[in-house]
Amino acid sequence: MSAAQMTAMRAEKDRFFKTHPQSPLSEPQQALFTHLEYYPHNPALDLTVTVERFADDDVMTIETTTGEIRRYRRYGRFAFDVDGETVQLTIYETPHGYFLPFTDANANKETYGGGRYLDPEMIGENTFAVDFNVAYNPYCAYDEPSVLASREGREPVQWSCPLTPFENRLKVAIRAGEKLPVGEWVNSRQE
Repeated sequence: MSAAQMTAMRAEKDRFFKTHPQSPLSEPQQALFTHLEYYPHNPALDLTVTVERFADDDVMTIETTTGEIRRYRRYGRFAFDVDGETVQLTIYETPHGYFLPFTDANANKETYGGGRYLDPEMIGENTFAVDFNVAYNPYCAYDEPSVLASREGREPVQWSCPLTPFENRLKVAIRAGEKLPVGEWVNSRQE
């Protein structure tokens, strides 16, 4: 994706968050929302990868932020280089397509601690387009205090997001895609 296409896509996502009734933000958040934070477009992290397939029956469970257990099929693993270091990630298959949750060295500093997500696109036999520039936060990133409160029995949870499996927790920084939300709107979750 070009830098211009990325800019247009990000502006459209900001409009959705600000105005759409299905935005993950509460009404008070929408009223104060200005924009999401992103790393600059990084063409080096717009990849075409070939995966090493797992067995078709290689299924694992992944816990969500609410303690729910979900089952995912481990589709395949790929390797790539970041800042001179080779790392590996696993792509999962769901009934809705392919799913790539990951955390990086900037988790809880510049990126959401629970991980960011990608929806890799299969473009050939065992070949995927994996563009970290479109890495996004799960909706739990915008409502985390509600998630934590629900675990303490204080209020219902709005979102239940898969946590990143250990095999997809990187020790390198992925400086592409969405960053931690910042701004006055972040702290105005309550309706």
